[in-house]
Amino acid sequence: MHLVEVDAETLALALDPLPRDAPVVLTYHPRATASQPAIVAEVLGLLEASAIALFPAWLPEAAGITEPSDTNVAAVRALASRLAGRSRHFGPFLADLAARALTGAGSDRSFQPEVRAAGLTRVLLAAYSRADVVLVVDVPEGLPAAHETPLIAALEWLAFRGGLGGVWLTGAPLADPDRVQSQRVRLPTAVPADTRGGPAPETLTIPSLGGRPNPNSAAEQLLEKVLSSRAWARGRTWNQPFSFGPLTSQIRIDLCWEAERTAVEVDGPEHRGPLHYATDRTRDVLLQTAGYAVLRFTNDQVLGDVNAVAHQLELFLEKRRGE
Repeated sequence: MHLVEVDAETLALALDPLPRDAPVVLTYHPRATASQPAIVAEVLGLLEASAIALFPAWLPEAAGITEPSDTNVAAVRALASRLAGRSRHFGPFLADLAARALTGAGSDRSFQPEVRAAGLTRVLLAAYSRADVVLVVDVPEGLPAAHETPLIAALEWLAFRGGLGGVWLTGAPLADPDRVQSQRVRLPTAVPADTRGGPAPETLTIPSLGGRPNPNSAAEQLLEKVLSSRAWARGRTWNQPFSFGPLTSQIRIDLCWEAERTAVEVDGPEHRGPLHYATDRTRDVLLQTAGYAVLRFTNDQVLGDVNAVAHQLELFLEKRRGE
């Protein structure tokens, strides 16, 4: 399905936070022309990395197992096999994935692509408790007609043999528009294409998962690692939806201390683009009107000196708690 007059950035913002009845929406940005098998292999590798970053959300019984000892590896393998025995998961694949998520080992290509694709789709469905996974593909500008063939072939493989619930194309029009069905969609946050900007996005982005740092964000993951050892950081929540009332849309707060009415945003480079910048200002005003203080840090600030960021948060929260 080609979504006409929609780009991946606008669609991602419209689906953040992910509506309760929506599928898991993944966004893929093809980087260069490649063969059909190479594109499939890249997408599967990216899905696998995302599944590992989400561990143990898809294997809740493994929560609390963090050390990659031989005993713990055996334990997560056993837990994965037990889960597979009462679900549609394929036991050997799930056990292998759980072990590699714990140890940080590289990808195991011993499973056939069909097995990996179906297994990873089921893992994402379990992590997000959703019924479907949809892949949004942002078609790059100037893609020659001859280069569309391997891309479309790879997407057809992923849709029909990989277990995905669908593939949506956004971005530039296809040189041969008759290759896929089109649907015209208009979103309320749409802005003219020539006002967009900012750096190139990640190759694959996945939705935030409530209660956890964003799997796409090394900065959020590092900050949580530090905060988890600080007693003063109690009461925090990650990536939870927030509503201002029944007649307003929800927003998602990266990091929040509800009792202290403090919202913290960790901004990646995409927030320098006009669309994200405008959306951020609207969110800030809404939160401040509701009585929240809004603190913003960039990825570079967190990754460059996470302890300094944590110290600033500690000082601010102590002040809020003393008011």
